[in-house]
Amino acid sequence: MIDIKYIRANPELIRTAIKNKNEKADLDALLVADEERRSLQYKFDNLKAQQNTVSQVIAQKKRAKESATDEIAEMGTVAAEIKTIQSDLSKANALLDALLLAIPNIPEDDVPIGLNESLNEVIRHEGELPQYDFELKDHLDIATANSLLDLPRGAKISGSGFPIYTGYGAKLERALINFMLEYHIQKHGYTELMVPLAVNRKTMTGTGQLPKLEEDMYHIDEDDLFLIPTAEVPVTNFYADEVLQYKDLPQKFVAYTPCFRREAGSYGKDTRGLQRLHQFNKVEMVRFVQPEDSAAALLDMLQDAEDILKAFGLHYRVISLCTGDISFASQKTYDLEVWAPGSQKYLEVSSVSNFGEFQARRANIRYKDAEGKLRHLHTLNGSGVATPRLMIALLETYQQADGSLKMPDVLKPWLELKI
Repeated sequence: MIDIKYIRANPELIRTAIKNKNEKADLDALLVADEERRSLQYKFDNLKAQQNTVSQVIAQKKRAKESATDEIAEMGTVAAEIKTIQSDLSKANALLDALLLAIPNIPEDDVPIGLNESLNEVIRHEGELPQYDFELKDHLDIATANSLLDLPRGAKISGSGFPIYTGYGAKLERALINFMLEYHIQKHGYTELMVPLAVNRKTMTGTGQLPKLEEDMYHIDEDDLFLIPTAEVPVTNFYADEVLQYKDLPQKFVAYTPCFRREAGSYGKDTRGLQRLHQFNKVEMVRFVQPEDSAAALLDMLQDAEDILKAFGLHYRVISLCTGDISFASQKTYDLEVWAPGSQKYLEVSSVSNFGEFQARRANIRYKDAEGKLRHLHTLNGSGVATPRLMIALLETYQQADGSLKMPDVLKPWLELKI
């Protein structure tokens, strides 16, 4: 959420951000609602002041045993007006809050301007592009030949987009999760959290998924809970409605969770095998930092995610997302896209984003700086990384001519673990 005072002072900047992010927020309606709310607040404050003054006069006259009939009548009129305006003010505040929640975060100045992913900028390529002297298969053919997945039975049980990993495939998925968790904990200094998979409406609103993305979420009607689309949601809300001290910052958390996304409106798009799922696994990094440190923290988190891909010896590229492709809540995002040689395309496995104070305002996360002043901290998150497309890249990169698989050496301790 953006401070209404900032919006009021910089309407054209906000209007440009809405346009460049391809959002539909009604800034004019917001500014009108803000003016009406302030007018009502002014009337309310004046009436309360009048009420206090009349109350003092009545008290003085009663002490002096004088008649206060006129003042008491005036008090009744003022009280009735206050009650009416209080009701109007409550409605005005609710309307303003709803309109504010629809205003997207402002992209940073160096974010490429564009309305869709075609205008994203490739920053660099990393790792060697693998070469082969045999005909390559894609991940689904490899998984089928090696009995790693059972998609038909997953669809039978839950529907398409809910995979079942079998045998070595299940072991490999578990190995990836454990390796990434331990890597971020031991080498990058993150603290692990194990978080709920269902969260309330306030929590989803805090990170910016609601109200905009409600149709993409799995909702439990009876309890008004949502299955999480990413661990970002519960982990970022870990400090919701709390005040930290500047000495407590930065905070770095990592969490593994299944993630649930309806993917409304994306049916038929990149649905082969593991490319687009309704349930998938992901290791997520979240940081809480002082505002002046968030730009550097974003690059640091990007490197943390890259380290995972480097450890697996994968070829990938770094993308700076344009204004129309970064999320509603993000002010700057880098994507990591790994090369899948069998599919002959790059696949996104990580997004690393700086949200500035946008999420902190929505979730009411603050800290006291060195001077004791209350401020909103900055939040960042990044996939470290999501497993489905990572699995695709690994299977296709490390396939052998005879149809077998040879996984990276760093996974051997996890794949060959003996009790």
